[in-house]
Parts: sequence; structure tokens; C-alpha cells
Amino acid sequence: MNRKDTLKVKAGNIFIGGSEDLIIQSMTSYKTSDIENIINEINYLESLGCQLIRVSVLDMQDALAIKEIKKHINIPLVADIHFDSSLAIQSIESGADKIRINPGNFPLIDLEKVIEKAKKYQICIRIGVNYGSIDKKYSSLEPSKAMFESIKEYVKLFESYDFNNLILSVKSSNIIDCIEANRLISKQFKYPIHIGLTEAGDTMSSVVSSTIALGKLIEEGIGNTIRVSINGNREDEIYCAKEILKNYNIRTNIPTLIACPTCGRCKIDTKSIVKEIKPYLYSFNSNIKVAVMGCVVNGIGESSNADLGIAGGDNCAMLFKKGQIISKVPYKDIVKVLKEEIKKIA
Repeated sequence: MNRKDTLKVKAGNIFIGGSEDLIIQSMTSYKTSDIENIINEINYLESLGCQLIRVSVLDMQDALAIKEIKKHINIPLVADIHFDSSLAIQSIESGADKIRINPGNFPLIDLEKVIEKAKKYQICIRIGVNYGSIDKKYSSLEPSKAMFESIKEYVKLFESYDFNNLILSVKSSNIIDCIEANRLISKQFKYPIHIGLTEAGDTMSSVVSSTIALGKLIEEGIGNTIRVSINGNREDEIYCAKEILKNYNIRTNIPTLIACPTCGRCKIDTKSIVKEIKPYLYSFNSNIKVAVMGCVVNGIGESSNADLGIAGGDNCAMLFKKGQIISKVPYKDIVKVLKEEIKKIA
């Protein structure tokens, strides 16, 4: 089923599925009861383009913290709970806009309580199945089939309680298994699908694997929300997700940052400039193209289609727009001037 043909569910102030845009999400890196750091992290990730955020709920302190966190953030919050249904219930009562559970981690009597509470508060539930935690009765099947049969069993259970406010997710660290499992659930179900790899590795490994797997699924019309899981900086998850969506023309309002790989001709520290400019640039919903080039030998020529850019000189840079030099900027002012010019255009 194509992503635009799925059901539409509501999570806080956004809709997921149907004709809605593919949603970018991430997960916080602090303990949820560390309220101040959690709020700061969520708002920073939102500024980069995160649209849905997940928090871990390990104990009652975490579940209760959601109420305060919700007062200071704008994007919907997903509570991730395992094993303890009382934490799921409290998370819902504290204002979680969505919960993520693996139904196999709950006794049936406890799962019933969670479903009833979600019904009462009219929030959606993401059924998450990872290959590493499927029921042993499916262990003889191929991984993709095992994940599919597992989630099919859970969907049938939820539907027996007349609960259809669902989002489905099957994940593996194996690209092929992940792609095939998502294909199977896409053909079988009408529910929105969250796509991502699990245990994807460090930044480089995850970016490569996620681009291949998630790109393939997106190309086939599968996926309503996306997370690039990285053992590293959370902002890189947002950057990578946005790049994937941009390159598949799913989103057109995403900036492009061009930067040369540097060589012996490089006259300025492009790495530090890129590091400072990137989060500022990505805070704009604009298809502006900005270039940071290390020298004037081929910098301006290679980046002549950029809306804005700089090419390094001796302790300075040439500021150019659409290949035309505008001014010469002292090195100490490069970042400041670039930000000013980005703001004017974007």
C-alpha cells in the first residue's frame, strides 16, 4: 500500500498517514526525568526539523516528568515503554501524544488496560517489533517473515479490542530483512508505517545503511514517519533524514549545504565554518543552496549554481551569489556575514 493510501492518525498537533507529509522523528538521549536537558534537546532538534520526538520511560519518575516537559515543547511527544503497563498508563495521563510498545512485553490483562486508556485519551499506539525481540515461536522463519507474522498477530489482537488508532513498525539491523518486512506489512495493512533501522551503528555506518534501506522503501512509496538511528549526535539523525527526503523529492523546502572536501589549496578552515553554519541553515524551511569552498581556484566555478557561497582566500573569503563575486570578507567575519545573507534569502 502506498503511503498516501494508508489511514490517517493524529498525534498531538500533527497527522500521520494518508496524504500527509512523511514525518521526521528522533529520540532523546537523556533520562526523561532530567527535565531541563530533555526540554532543551527537544527544542533544539525541533529547530533543525524534527517533527515528532520519542522519550524513554523507564520508571514512574520518567512517566510523571512528561507532564512538565509537555508545557515547554511544541512537537508531539511519544512515550516508549516496555514491560510495565502502569508506566504506559501514567505516560498517557501525563500527556503523551502517542505511545510505543512491543505488545509481547506485556501480559494480556495489562495490555487491555493500556488499550482502554489509549481509547479514553484518543491517542495512537505504535506497535514496534524488532527482530531481536520477536516471539520464539517464529524463530524458525526467515527474519522478515518472522517480524511480519509477529506484527500480524499483534494487529489482530488490537483489532479484537476495536482499536485501530495504530502505527506499525518492524525494524532490523539487516538492510535486506528490514526492507522485505516493511514490504510485507505494507501489502497487508492499511495502517501508517514508521520506517527505520535498529542498532544501525556509528554515524557513518548508520548514514550509509539508512540511506540505502529507507531510501529504497521511500522510493517504493512505503513509510509515513522516518527515523535515522545513530550512535552519535542526535542532530545528525535529523540532517540525514532531511537529506534522504530531499534527494527523493519528498520534501522541497530543505536547504542544501555544499562544501569542498579540502586539499592543500584550502585557504580557510572550512570544517569549522560548516560546523557553525549547518544548524543555522537547517533551521530554515527553504531550498536555499549555500556553498563553503576552501579556495578560489575552482570554488566559485564549481558552485556557480549556489544561491550564496564563500571561497577562501588569504585570511579572507570571497562572498558570491549565483557565481558572481559580491564582496571580500575578513576571515573573522565569515560566519557572521554568511548568516546575515542566509537570513535575507531564506
